[in-house]
Amino acid sequence: MKKSAWRYLWTSKDIRKKILVTLLILALYRLAANIPVPGVNRDVIASIFTTTSAAGSLLNVFDLLSGGTLSNFSILAMGVYPYITAQIIIQLLIPLIPSLQKRIQDNPKEGRKLTERYTILLTIPLSALSAFGQIQIFRQLAGSSASLFTYEFGFKGANVFPTLTTLISMMGGTMMGIWLGELISEYGIPNQGLSLIIFAGIVSRIPGSVYSIITSGENVALLLSIMLVILVISVYAIVYVQQGQRKVPVIFPGRRVGNRMSMPVRSSLPLMINMAGMIPLIFAQTILSLPAILAQFFVGSKTEWLANFSAGLSNVFNSSSIWYSLMYFVLVVALTFFYTEVLFEQQNYGENLKKQGAQIPGVVRGEPTQRYLLKVQRRITLVGALFLAVVATAPYVTQLFLKEGIASQSGLFLVTTSGLLIVVGTVSDTFRVIETELKLHGYEEKLIKG
Repeated sequence: MKKSAWRYLWTSKDIRKKILVTLLILALYRLAANIPVPGVNRDVIASIFTTTSAAGSLLNVFDLLSGGTLSNFSILAMGVYPYITAQIIIQLLIPLIPSLQKRIQDNPKEGRKLTERYTILLTIPLSALSAFGQIQIFRQLAGSSASLFTYEFGFKGANVFPTLTTLISMMGGTMMGIWLGELISEYGIPNQGLSLIIFAGIVSRIPGSVYSIITSGENVALLLSIMLVILVISVYAIVYVQQGQRKVPVIFPGRRVGNRMSMPVRSSLPLMINMAGMIPLIFAQTILSLPAILAQFFVGSKTEWLANFSAGLSNVFNSSSIWYSLMYFVLVVALTFFYTEVLFEQQNYGENLKKQGAQIPGVVRGEPTQRYLLKVQRRITLVGALFLAVVATAPYVTQLFLKEGIASQSGLFLVTTSGLLIVVGTVSDTFRVIETELKLHGYEEKLIKG
């Protein structure tokens, strides 16, 4: 019978060391997540996160990416979000800069180092802008009746030093999170640092959210039943779709071994159904939330038409509106196609297969191969795009059909749908990496006679 290599997980000294280092760094990150930004009023922060406005929805998405640190307004309040944003910007800019694209294609190893350097450099100003923008959003949501800080935030007089301290502490927290993620990738589980940090934050929120529902004393059994059903369906669908791929047949030429020529090798090129991951959800939520956030600055305007227009805009882009769900669905589908195409063009499958002498049966090498693969990718992306859109809108659609008292608790569904994309994806990737490490150390499945 077969004996799994996983039984050697704790036997291998090197793998055991990597797992322990990963757990230690994650514990340090979660400890730092509870260190508050200097001078912040936590009671005001807690009241802001109870709102169901579009701004509140956007903050909840940022809180998801920061691992729950935004709701605490800790020094890690931005998490690694500025770094993720910088990565996306660099990826979108590469096709627009031919010299940079050619340099990356000619030398992928040096290209990765170059893009990583540009990403880090771009993260610094983005983290400063994100810190200032987040503080301004919180101040606007808090209103004039409550102060977000124990001092007056701004660059006037004696408030300059406390303001700079707050901004620098938040920027430092972001860079610390990136550094801890890199430490995990280097000394812990390879290439999983940032994913595991976000994963740990999402998982750490679930017990508290479940506890809040249990102690609410209202429709507890119904809420937990709905949560469990959505959880099971979401996990099954995510695993099924995330692992879905279309295998395109590819023929690699035979190789000369001495005086003999080996036969051509038949293989396949896997194209993922969901290549874009969580990025379309994040972008779509941000785009839809910005109009309502900007409208809040003019709701109290003395100009009647401007105040009425702002109020109407806030209602349309409110997360509890049916129009919000419809726009969100369409935008996720559109952004999934857009981002998938950007990533696909960067892979340059046609040219890479041509360099290897490989060919898809019935398709000319080079540019025709790239066009053919792009056509196939677009077809299968439709399934992935619709899946992402359903996952994204599930919490809001569910909220529309629940009673008012129950719907107020549906914020937890964000963890059981969109958050599960990160959780399931990270768990799957981590298991795959550990399995590869076991094989590299010689701990493959062994046949044992019973």
